[in-house]
Parts: sequence; structure tokens; C-alpha cells
Amino acid sequence: MSDTVIKVENISKFYQLGLINHGTLAKDLQGWWAKIRGKEDPNSRISMLSSAKNNSDNDFIYALKDVSFDVKQGEVLGIIGANGAGKSTLLKILSRVTSPTSGCIKIKGRIGSLLEVGTGFHPELTGRENIYLNGAILGMRKHEIDRKLDEIIDFSGVEKFIDTPVKRYSSGMYVRLAFAVAAHLDPEILVVDEVLAVGDADFQKKALGKMQDVSRGEGRTVLFVSHNMAAVKSLCKKGLILENGMIKETGDVDTIVGHYLKNDSDLNNHKLWSASSVKFDGFELLEIGIRKKDGQYEDVMSVNDDLELHIRYKLDRYFKSIYPSFHFKNDQGNKIFVSYGAGRCFPYEHESGEYEQTVLIPKNFLNWGNFYIDLLISNGQKTLKYEDDVISFSLSNGIGKLGIWMGRLAGDITPSFDFVEKKLS
Repeated sequence: MSDTVIKVENISKFYQLGLINHGTLAKDLQGWWAKIRGKEDPNSRISMLSSAKNNSDNDFIYALKDVSFDVKQGEVLGIIGANGAGKSTLLKILSRVTSPTSGCIKIKGRIGSLLEVGTGFHPELTGRENIYLNGAILGMRKHEIDRKLDEIIDFSGVEKFIDTPVKRYSSGMYVRLAFAVAAHLDPEILVVDEVLAVGDADFQKKALGKMQDVSRGEGRTVLFVSHNMAAVKSLCKKGLILENGMIKETGDVDTIVGHYLKNDSDLNNHKLWSASSVKFDGFELLEIGIRKKDGQYEDVMSVNDDLELHIRYKLDRYFKSIYPSFHFKNDQGNKIFVSYGAGRCFPYEHESGEYEQTVLIPKNFLNWGNFYIDLLISNGQKTLKYEDDVISFSLSNGIGKLGIWMGRLAGDITPSFDFVEKKLS
């Protein structure tokens, strides 16, 4: 396709563990002689492994294995995965910082990369001099950099220190200037790793807004690696999950982030039993789940959704007093609050039969993140049954206008109170 700017075909990257030599001077010389003649090292174990289907040798590790995908012009691709999944290795290969062991990459256009703090900067040069150095590396002429210089300096927010050697910069100042250079020197493709986490909230807002302008307004392509799922969902249309060096799944970003969060946290927001393990004398739990108010179960719901906690159970005998209560916990295992409706919403006394309860949780009450619920069955005097983590669920950040604060506010509860403002003068 003519609008495809990045085509990755079966990329693999091996790394050898421990010392990299052949163990003897003779074999090292053979490898050197083969290299200067442009031939394959006859003693290279990597070359032997590169054609193998499985790496069974513990001396080697796959950073990437048979990775293939396409990126079209103007797309913003979010690349997510756990630490060590191969995300940074992939970006380094795309940026030509390192080469793949096998596979092919086709790139149409100039790439501007921000892979780690200080990439492409010389510590002894000033911020201004490093702007020109990076521009030259990108293949830009001096007059092109001159035209963008004031805009870069203003965006970076380090005007006061622009003529100071960057070795004296803090990590935040470093990444501010590096991102400003990468984003403003007109690369057709912008590659950004997790380094944005170094910046403060104001800088993150500016950086995310700039990446959106670059992709949507200027039609350039962005590859974005981050552990901030709210930023990924706000900025990207497509997503890619890497796991153990291989692509696990690609698709629209909402689906990809939802599957990643659910699998990463082993969440289960709906359970239905034919023979429940939550059972004791006269009581049996049949079903429990947390869903959107319209009754739809989703892997990941939003803080902007009205939720309902649904429970169905059976009583085989009369209870003078019995009721369930729900203990909400955050992903650290700390209890946030306990809720039950006995005496206010329904009576304590129950005849035998099947019962259903629905607990309404208003939108914008819980913060975004992962939550777990413990179930306690009580008769008002003592606990009859206590079940840890009977259900769990994940909430994503509400997607607002890009440029607002993208981080997570403090606390697990963020109730949406009514605010009244008056102009006094």
C-alpha cells in the first residue's frame, strides 16, 4: 500500500547471555576475518539459532521473535506490554540504533526518536548546540533549524538554561528539550518511548497535545510506548500488545487496552455457578457480577459509566436475619469501603427461595484502576461466610479533551460533587 510508511516483516532479535566471544583466539580471528570479507561468522551461534524455530539454548534469549505489522501514514500506534516484553528493543530497531538478527523493515520517511533520556545528546554541548546537532543527525540544513529554534526553546521550557551544557540538566529538563527537538524538527515518523513519564504534569499535557497535532494536524506517524493506559487510549487509535518478544494481539486501542488490563491483573467481573463453592447451611451463591447499568458486561468499563453490582443467591430455609455485604478493595489489597443495604433497602428476615439484589454505583465515584470485592454473609450477630476476591473489575480513565491532566488523581474514590461558583466582582 502506498500509504504504508512502516512495514515490519518477521523481525527477531537475539541476545547472548554472558561474555560474547568464542573462547579461543583462533575462533575469534576466524570471526574477524569473515566479518571483513562480508561473510557470516562460521562460529556464530546466533546465526545458527536465527533459522531455528525454537531457542532451546539457555545462553541466548529472544528479545523479539517473528514480529510483523504495518503502520500507515498519520496513524498513532500504541505499543503496550509488561516490562521486558520487547517494546524498547522494537523501537531501537525501528530507529536504527540496533539491527535485527533476522527479518526485514521497510520505512518511508525520516524518523525522529525519543527512546531514553539523553539519546543523541552530547553532555558537553549546550542545549542550543544539541538542537543543531540533532537537526544535523536528522538530515536538516542549518536554515531549517534556525526557523524552528525559537519554537523548540519555548516548547521545552528551558530558555534560561539553553546555553548551559546539558550535563548539568536535570532528567526532566533533559527530556523536555529532547522531546521538543524530536517533535519540532519535522520527522515524518515520531517514535516515543516511556521517557515522557520523567516530565511533570504540565509537560506531559504539552507533549501529548503536540503528538496529537503531529499525527492529526500534520499527517505524521507516531509510535508511542507507555504504561499510562489513559494516555494510550486518548492518543492512539490502534494498539499492539507485546508479550515475551512476540505480538500477542493487535486491533483498536480500546479493545487492546481492555484485554491487556484484564489479562495483566487476572480480573474476573462475572461469575455464574451451577454448583457454587460459596455455600453453607441453607445459603448458596448462584451468580455475582459487576456490569454497566444497561446490563452489559465489559472487560474494562469507564469511570464515566453508571455501574451495578448484581448478586443472585438461594436460601433453602428460613433466616430470621441474613444479608450480604460487599468490601471494596484497591489493587494494593487495602479496603476502601464496605456497603450493605439490609434494614434500609431490604429486610433482614428472609423466607426460603431465590433472591436477587442490585447495588447501584454512580458514575464518577470510583477512581480508575483495578478493584476487588470481598463478599461477607452475616446474620447481624456474626459472620456466616467470608469469601476473598469473589469478583474483580477494572475501570479506565474517562476520556476528556486531550490536553487536560492525564494522570491518576490521588485516592481510590473521586466523587463528582456539585460545585457552585459565583463571580463577586
